[in-house]
Amino acid sequence: MKVAKRLTSVGLTLFMAFSLAACSSTPQQASKDTTPQPATPSTTEAPKTEPAQPAAEKIKLVYARGKDATDSTKKLVEAFQKAHPNIEVEIREMPADSGQSHDQYVTMFSAQSSEIDVFDLDVIWPAEFAQAGYLLPLDRLMEQDGIETGKYIKGAMDAGNFGGQQWTMPKFIDAGLLFYRKDLVAEAPKTWDDLIAQAKAAKGKGGTKFGYLMQAKQYEGLVCNFVEFNASYGGKILDEQGKVAVNNPATIKGLKKMIEVVKSDFVPTNITTFMEPESHTAFLEGQAPFIRNWPYQFALAQDQAQSKIVDQVGIAPLPAGDAGSAAALGGWMGGINKFSKHPKEAWEFLKFMTGPEGQEISAVEGGLAPTYLPAYDDADVQKASPLFANKDFVDGVSAAVSRPTTPIYPKISEVIQIEVSKALAGQQTAEQAVQNMETQMNDLMKK
Repeated sequence: MKVAKRLTSVGLTLFMAFSLAACSSTPQQASKDTTPQPATPSTTEAPKTEPAQPAAEKIKLVYARGKDATDSTKKLVEAFQKAHPNIEVEIREMPADSGQSHDQYVTMFSAQSSEIDVFDLDVIWPAEFAQAGYLLPLDRLMEQDGIETGKYIKGAMDAGNFGGQQWTMPKFIDAGLLFYRKDLVAEAPKTWDDLIAQAKAAKGKGGTKFGYLMQAKQYEGLVCNFVEFNASYGGKILDEQGKVAVNNPATIKGLKKMIEVVKSDFVPTNITTFMEPESHTAFLEGQAPFIRNWPYQFALAQDQAQSKIVDQVGIAPLPAGDAGSAAALGGWMGGINKFSKHPKEAWEFLKFMTGPEGQEISAVEGGLAPTYLPAYDDADVQKASPLFANKDFVDGVSAAVSRPTTPIYPKISEVIQIEVSKALAGQQTAEQAVQNMETQMNDLMKK
């Protein structure tokens, strides 16, 4: 199905709102310990099914998700029901605050409720929900229907993998990107050292006050920035088995580069108080040639009501370290309630929603960045937003890496925030910060 409708500037603003809301909700997850008591990850096998056959009566699914200010969810459901006339989908709106949604899901699933069948998850929830036994594993279903995982952004798929099993499918992505002033910068920097050199040289030009802007306050955004420096130098926080691996030379090198940037004279002296609003406002006011931020930054920069740099902003992947470019992954996933009474039909809906047609509808009608890479080649998707037709944007989100996949993520995040903040403030070295993280994370893993 081809969707002819093209998003207007209102659509771009909605995309901005989705991105900012997803980012601003993350600290609530980090500051609130609502993690269920650890349990062995569910080994429940997905239902062995043959291709869906016409049913004697209509099956009703309940799909839970946060508030959608667009018509994209409604149109997606309509398209699915047209293709599957024997399955009816009811949309249940969850709180806009993802922390509240998280808590409601935990309460519901802890009681083994089957009142919802398919639901949306913040990108940092899958491991927690999988270990608690709330999710239906998808591996057998994906294999049975020939789902080509290589066509999805790797970091988005990885975020839903825990204990060697796939628990969710990625819906839409958010990722850190580098935005730069095209009128002040001839070519986007390729490496962090290039960025440092260009930021120093460009500071003061065109009325700028700084050379680079980022998020360095002690909150979830700091973790995202740290993950990007860390991964770009080949560092790890947890290994493939979920064991603590943060104390390694590459992580130390990445943190040292982050400290170098934060302690430089081309960032604001109070950069450790900057979250997204402070950084994006300064960039919109023309105070810096470079900023690290989420995709919503582009829509803001084109808003003549608040931006002094309309039509002057370019997009690039974040600078590379020794191991290449890396962007912290944000966004939302889709999963199936383990206690659903209609797992076969729930899978059909989840597969449609995260497949080619569903991803196109979400992009065109909702302005949401696809996780299914072929969608970016679709003409209607490219018309929906300038970002989706921009190769640098696609390359940037394709470099997305997930934050540590662990059921105790909020506690791991808190450790990172505290220890990195101390290093940025000069209260400890990068080596000491990494050693402290290792000790505390290991202690958490034993509890």
